[in-house]
Amino acid sequence: MRFSYILFFLFVASLKGHSQNQWKGKFEQLGEALPTPNSYRTASGAPGANYWQQRADYVIDVEVNDQTQILTGSETITYHNNAPEALKFLWLQLDQNIFADQSITNKTSTGSVKDSIPAAFFSGASGVNVTDYKGGYSIKSVKDASGKNLPYFINNTMMRVDLPAPLKTGEKFSFSVDWSYTEYNRQVFDGRGGYEYFPEDGNYVYTFAQWFPRMCVYDDYEGWQNKQFLGQGEFALTFGNYRVKITVPADHIVGATGTIQNPKEVLTKEQFDRYEKAKKSYNMPVFIVTEAEAREKEKVKSSKKVTWEFAADNVRDFAFASSRKFIWDAQAVKIGDKTVLAQSLYSKEGNPLWEKESTKAIKNALEIYSERTFEYPYPVAYSVHTVHQGMEYPMICFNGERPKRDGTYSKATLTGLVQVVVHEVGHNFFPMIVNSDERQWSWMDEGLNTFLEKETTRIRYPELYGTHGTPKGIVPFMRGDKSQMRPIMSSSDNVRPSEFGSNAYTKPSAALTVLRETVMGPELFDKAFKEYAERWAFKHPGPADFFRTMEDASAVDLDWFWRGWFYTTDYVDVDMQEVKWFKLQSETLDPEKKKLKVKRGDLESKGNSSGDTKDNDFSNGPEEFTLMNTPEYLQGEFKSRVDDNAIREKLNGKNIYQIKFKNVGGLVTPLVIEWTYKDGSKEIERIPAEVWRINENDITKVFIKEKEVVNIVLDPNFELADVEMRNNVFPKKSTPSRFDQFRKNN
Repeated sequence: MRFSYILFFLFVASLKGHSQNQWKGKFEQLGEALPTPNSYRTASGAPGANYWQQRADYVIDVEVNDQTQILTGSETITYHNNAPEALKFLWLQLDQNIFADQSITNKTSTGSVKDSIPAAFFSGASGVNVTDYKGGYSIKSVKDASGKNLPYFINNTMMRVDLPAPLKTGEKFSFSVDWSYTEYNRQVFDGRGGYEYFPEDGNYVYTFAQWFPRMCVYDDYEGWQNKQFLGQGEFALTFGNYRVKITVPADHIVGATGTIQNPKEVLTKEQFDRYEKAKKSYNMPVFIVTEAEAREKEKVKSSKKVTWEFAADNVRDFAFASSRKFIWDAQAVKIGDKTVLAQSLYSKEGNPLWEKESTKAIKNALEIYSERTFEYPYPVAYSVHTVHQGMEYPMICFNGERPKRDGTYSKATLTGLVQVVVHEVGHNFFPMIVNSDERQWSWMDEGLNTFLEKETTRIRYPELYGTHGTPKGIVPFMRGDKSQMRPIMSSSDNVRPSEFGSNAYTKPSAALTVLRETVMGPELFDKAFKEYAERWAFKHPGPADFFRTMEDASAVDLDWFWRGWFYTTDYVDVDMQEVKWFKLQSETLDPEKKKLKVKRGDLESKGNSSGDTKDNDFSNGPEEFTLMNTPEYLQGEFKSRVDDNAIREKLNGKNIYQIKFKNVGGLVTPLVIEWTYKDGSKEIERIPAEVWRINENDITKVFIKEKEVVNIVLDPNFELADVEMRNNVFPKKSTPSRFDQFRKNN
């Protein structure tokens, strides 16, 4: 390899600037941090030729007791072993055990007592139960297909079932579990299901979530995912087919994962006719149960029972809601060549807001998400009104936000409802179909979903669009105390609850926004993101599969991006430390001439934090410099490429600006620079993040401009999540001291 003298001299000259460079490998590849590719998961981020996953099919009979709030059920699970190894036992999740008296969540809660403390501190996890509620499952039996008892034991929120013989590859095993538990009051306990009681009319709205023992995931990534349920980290679940019978009071309306199999048996003739009409109503919702009808049912409670039957194929979970208070509207939504029935269930307390906005938001979410990922494959999508927001399951979600008692509501309430419905419906895509492990990597569903929620709001609700999930919106969090902060790549339960929303939802969303709008560009990002969604639909991706696919489908090396945004708590703070303005002196000098004397401008920023504007503006004109002829001993092989006169001609009359940038926050970032010229025009210039690849801390860059510059702003549109804008502007703006502010105010 030939080594040029000119490059050598440039390298030597740069050593002084790099002497303080504390290299942290921000541009090194992530290879050592990611799992080794194999025949199950490839280096490209796609499922491999030998990719496999398990399957669990369920047949469930369950009954809701509207008097005692006890849920009693019997389920038969058929487990299909597609793994390349035999299994001696199976693991099931018992999520309701988180409400048991001696749950690991209660035992591991922390806190301290002060001289004055809210009474609520001692409720729930702190050990004082002000109700007589007894939570947790009562497991009555676990049997094989012949009715023989199977050995099992319960470890907190997990149950192991020992098999009579190893379950070999390609085999399946059926067993049954009989169980019950008492549903909890959603207004007292912080759970994802529960009921809301309405004392004014003496009725309940039930939302049943994590209500049956469910199979854990067993995969190539780590074997059994039987990490205990502590409350914050959610679920890893296996796909399968469900056939569920739900027995409720005869006047209840039930919404659930899947389609109703016996609508004529559970609906009145008028309701059934409206239900069929809704399937063809593409322009507006049809009321299957009106508010007037729901109000009437609140007064006269039926003592009879009825059984609703639902079927759902290729889903990872099943949830349902039941109440006589439900108003029910539905609308057909065209997705590709399929028709999806968007449906909302809500009590009168949700109106008039819910009848105006809920089903509309379902429609908007399904359409935008389908454009950005894959066409929504399921036949229905429900939004159910609950006292708290919000929780998601396949084809159904539970959402909060309601108007005041007089029916009025603020813009904030409207925005909250739209966002929560879009967000929870969007979870059908992540993680209900792109089935990531929520217990370990919350960002893979919450972060990706918050990003698409933000995009849906931006496109369909521009009047409600704000900073939620954007680079600008994440700045206060990024500016926060790092001593207790965790990287995005942290297990869900290891993040402080007060920071969980930012860490799992809005920071990943902001990062993806930076990636789309600034690093990759919308077109390239959208293609790569869609590729990831299509590759991993109905499969179990891990973080590496996302990282690798985004690079594989875009030809953009993003290891620096994942490393900084996802593996560290670094933040963006670029200080535009120094700006110098130069113009070429007309005089031509001999290359050996020493001690040049040129007119020196007073135009450089010294980074004066006191706010003194001296040496911090363009008022004294440019500094002149001399362009020497290139010495012969430096020309060498470049002689045919070095034309001193041509270069001098190109620079003659130009405005040359030298800017020194300092990476204060540590997070590598592109540079977005707004130049304002003397004639009033503006220009946005974008510098890729690779500008930092040699020196991660300080860089100096030269810009050649035709026009004279009067103002320079870094990150003018708040797209980089830069936490300190005061050092992003030149000329420097004077910042008044606290004394100056005090004197002004007094």
